[in-house]
Amino acid sequence: MEGPAHELEAEVARVRRSGVLGRSQGLARLFDYLADQALAGRPVREADIAVEVFGREVDLAGDASVRVYVHRLRKKLEAFYGERTPRLILPLGEYRLVLAEDAADAAEVRPRWRWRWIAAPAALLLVLATVLGAVWIARATAPDRALARIAAAPLWSGFGKHRPVLVVVGDYYIFGDTEGRDEPQRMIRAFDINSPADLDGFLMARPELQGRYVDLDTYYTPVGATLALRQVMPLARRLAGDDARLRLVTSSQLTPEMLKGSDVIYVGYLSALRLLQGPVFERSRFEVGETYDELVDRRTGETYVSGAGTAHAGRPNLDYSYLASFQAAGGERFVIIAGARDIGVVQAAEIAADPDRLQVRTPGPQGSLYRVEGLGRTNLSATPVIPGS
Repeated sequence: MEGPAHELEAEVARVRRSGVLGRSQGLARLFDYLADQALAGRPVREADIAVEVFGREVDLAGDASVRVYVHRLRKKLEAFYGERTPRLILPLGEYRLVLAEDAADAAEVRPRWRWRWIAAPAALLLVLATVLGAVWIARATAPDRALARIAAAPLWSGFGKHRPVLVVVGDYYIFGDTEGRDEPQRMIRAFDINSPADLDGFLMARPELQGRYVDLDTYYTPVGATLALRQVMPLARRLAGDDARLRLVTSSQLTPEMLKGSDVIYVGYLSALRLLQGPVFERSRFEVGETYDELVDRRTGETYVSGAGTAHAGRPNLDYSYLASFQAAGGERFVIIAGARDIGVVQAAEIAADPDRLQVRTPGPQGSLYRVEGLGRTNLSATPVIPGS
């Protein structure tokens, strides 16, 4: 199965040149070690890798660090080669680098039971997709009369009629802190670092931190924003009229060009507005305080601070919902459905989808603020603090 040494060596060199291993020094050292052992024809044990690659003794019964690294390296190689051969592979359950010269060789080193495990998740995903699809269709079509009432409310009337609908969900960029080690030890969210470019700029200004903070190419969406999105999307589909006129992006993906010629709905935390922050707060009577958990009324000087960030399970949770609507110079309409934290966002979505409330009070460019009380991520009540303009 193994080809001549020079072919193995050529593939090793190809992987090294490709950069597929990324910035992980641990993965690079592991690959180099396994490549050297393969070229020398020496067998490798897990304990050998622990000592010679990572410089530590491990309790093989309780320390899975070597296996985690080997799994990551296997996935990197699979992503790099796809179905191409010859290829370097790491047989499951083994610690040796092998040159597979054709598809049959690659299949031989995989345990036969692996394909059953692949088939099972695939079937599960199909079931989940079917269930979620049914839920999506039910939510989008069953309450048609309710959606018609919401769409006719002043906040939404005519929204999406002349332009496609763009839904923006707030997400966050997170990066890794190696704490001076080879691999990230923890993940960090910083309000002023919202992209790999921001991180690069920060590190250029702080060269002493080069190598400590690393890009993980990772973003996350808060649970509250996801729950609120479920409330908003059936309405957005109705307003768009056609799925081809509806687009969903995250705030990290949003560009100024996307905003031109679209009616925009934002769903998420106030701190994840990003590109929309300027247009929203330059029209609002509010401004962000010392933190994004704090809004200040510029007219009165009153400060509204969310306590959701310090709430504990089983204890009352205090948050704030913020809704605003305005029209840009080009005629594009914007509706902002936001909160400081989870229950604030969820409550904002419920208000924005409640035709009775929208008939009484419609948020304008100044914004409407609601005090929200709940338990955990469950919102129980909302009290208007500042009505819409």
